[in-house]
Amino acid sequence: MSAPTEMEKAHEPRDVDVSAAGRGVWLVKVPKYLSEQWKLCPKGTDVGKLKISKTKTSSKGPDIVFTSFDVSHNATTGQEGVPKTAFPKPLQGIVGSRNHQFIVSNVGSQNLVVMAQLRTDMTGKELPVEKISVEGKVLQRAECHPIVDAQYRQLKKDQVQAQNTPQRQIKLLPNIVQSYKPVSDHFNNIEDKKTKKAEKRSRAEKEKVMDVLFNAFEKHQFYNVKDLVGITKQPVPYLKEILKEICNYNMTAPHKNMWELKPEFRHYKPTDEGTS
Repeated sequence: MSAPTEMEKAHEPRDVDVSAAGRGVWLVKVPKYLSEQWKLCPKGTDVGKLKISKTKTSSKGPDIVFTSFDVSHNATTGQEGVPKTAFPKPLQGIVGSRNHQFIVSNVGSQNLVVMAQLRTDMTGKELPVEKISVEGKVLQRAECHPIVDAQYRQLKKDQVQAQNTPQRQIKLLPNIVQSYKPVSDHFNNIEDKKTKKAEKRSRAEKEKVMDVLFNAFEKHQFYNVKDLVGITKQPVPYLKEILKEICNYNMTAPHKNMWELKPEFRHYKPTDEGTS
């Protein structure tokens, strides 16, 4: 037999406690800042005082004024683990308007009840036991409107400022933050540039440059311009003028783009061929 689905579990028959079904209750709509306070309050905390006074005219209903208490100081770590910092702004400090007016309306033909669902962990059972009860029947509906006074105006002002304040802001640091910073050039490159400037090439005598070139070509037969510049320490245009006099520039492979002495300046030793 397959396990029951979530839909089947939701429609399972359960016992409902109806002992308080005859109790009359009011269905009241409160502002958001009040509901946020009450959610964080410990159980059994007084949240306000209700004052009902009769009006002079019989046609008009009674005046109902609700005065809320500042319950933010009751929320501490020792009471159900709710820290005081858990109250959202602007509930820290100005909690909201203290005085509220109840606008009462009839339920009419509607049949409204308040139900509660409580889960309790029972020892020795895998799943918590759910207790469903009827807490009462709705007799009156009311809306809790804050009375516009100086405290309420200050609350709305703080809310507007909080909404218009950007989450990310520019902050000026008083001290330099010690961290890795980008550099325009590395130390090795700077040293190389200094060395190159110190070794600024100047034209030497033509005969001395040719002697250096002949000595180099005695070691190797082919050179490129870059290697010869490093050997002679001469400017490239000046070096090419001398190379054109004593060398040939190869345009084809296998020694393409390399310089070689002209035949009349070569003094290579002949290789022994046919020796056994």
